[in-house]
Amino acid sequence: MTTSEPQCIALTGATGYVGGRLAPRLLDGGHRVRCLVRNTRKLAGRHWSEHDNLDMTETDMSDVGQLTEALRGCTTAYYLVHSMITAGRDYDRVDQQLASNFAAAARAAGIKRIIYLGGLGELGDGLSHHLTSRRRVEETLAQAGVSLTVLRAAMIIGSGSASFEILRYLVERLPVMVTPRWVHTKCQPISIIDVLYYLEECLNVPETTSRAIDIGGAEVVTYRELMAIVAEELNLPKRLVIPVPVLSPRLSSYWIHMVTPVGARIARPLADGLANTVVCRNDQANVLMPHEPSSPRQAIRSALQHEASNEVATSWLDAGPVPGDPDWSGGRTFIDERTARVDASPESVYEAVKIIGGGHGYYAADWLWRIRGTMDQLVGGPGLRRGRRDNREIACGDALDFWRVMDASPGRRLRLYAEMRLPGKATLEFDMTEDPDNPGGSILTQVATFRPKGLTGILYWYSVKPLHGIVFTGMLKGIKREAEQQTIGGSLPPSDMTHENTDLAA
Repeated sequence: MTTSEPQCIALTGATGYVGGRLAPRLLDGGHRVRCLVRNTRKLAGRHWSEHDNLDMTETDMSDVGQLTEALRGCTTAYYLVHSMITAGRDYDRVDQQLASNFAAAARAAGIKRIIYLGGLGELGDGLSHHLTSRRRVEETLAQAGVSLTVLRAAMIIGSGSASFEILRYLVERLPVMVTPRWVHTKCQPISIIDVLYYLEECLNVPETTSRAIDIGGAEVVTYRELMAIVAEELNLPKRLVIPVPVLSPRLSSYWIHMVTPVGARIARPLADGLANTVVCRNDQANVLMPHEPSSPRQAIRSALQHEASNEVATSWLDAGPVPGDPDWSGGRTFIDERTARVDASPESVYEAVKIIGGGHGYYAADWLWRIRGTMDQLVGGPGLRRGRRDNREIACGDALDFWRVMDASPGRRLRLYAEMRLPGKATLEFDMTEDPDNPGGSILTQVATFRPKGLTGILYWYSVKPLHGIVFTGMLKGIKREAEQQTIGGSLPPSDMTHENTDLAA
């Protein structure tokens, strides 16, 4: 790979799946990287967040003036924004508006080049709504009058990608699958490693400017063949796939929602796009940026190995927004506050708190958490299926079962926002302070807060309140016990950190 002159690069989507992996590569390449994010706290937990060449700026993509100032001084801008997770069914309109804002700001700020990762697919009237939206973003960005490089990719295979998660969970959990006819659709999946190569290498190849380039893996396969490869790599018996003509994308999305960690809101557009053939129509990528991409089997094997070793650098879950502190004024707020004195330092207490959820569970009454997760899943919420990206570490913005991490301050605080389906807004907070009456000890305060929405919310609170004595008291005692044991015996045993062998992971 040739090396371009170091430049100042603006990067949107740095907290997302692709952007979170591209940023450290650009930094290692000697570039100065300016990450334009909604909330800089989401980057604080990344291993590259302290890099000398990294700038982080909180930017409102809906504010063209603010966006223009954030882009000033940069020569190239990566546009890796997608609103499918945050905007739901309205993602198309939101995507077009954000792309229009970015195009105007890039032109005003003097950006020389925009690089955009779009969707691969045949042109024409039969393109799915999702892929059509991706093409419209291309057109909107091109209107800026700034040189635009578009890299079009099909399914991205990598540890933590939404498409791969759907594929893996379907194969892993269903020995018999009744599927739509899209299982016979041809596709050219690409490894995340190859996607990152092309995104970085196009900086070094001037001929890639003002072009739309199809990028794909080494082989064209059907989705049914992909499922067979996943089963083989997981050492599972051959899966029986029964294609039927009547399973609509809507029904497919509900099925995906029930079986995988990917919710119906995201699964619907992804399932809709599976009917389209997504194969590279030319070899421009290989001509301009010579590279031997991975085969589907190689990409799947690599993704599974990274997941097995708990080395998932980024996940599709990372793209979720971090809610701001709710405005609790003007309405009744229910609070359940409990405290415990712990014979361990605040740092040790935090170590015990930060591993809750996922396979580790919640220290007490895990059967109640499983029931609550199942109920949430049945009404369209995430349930407990999401688990957590890393079993040991946690950072602001991470997904944790049906929670989202709002604050993760080691030795001080962990605050979670509930993303489950609720008739109101809920948070769960753990605060650790030094115990003035016990040197070396600490006081752990656990606060569950709920702001109900209407009468339904009030009834909900009172219906679950009797269970708080079991769930929250047990959790507080479990954290105290774990922190004190760690202080006496050292770190957690590896078996406690494994989530693959527990029902909660489902």
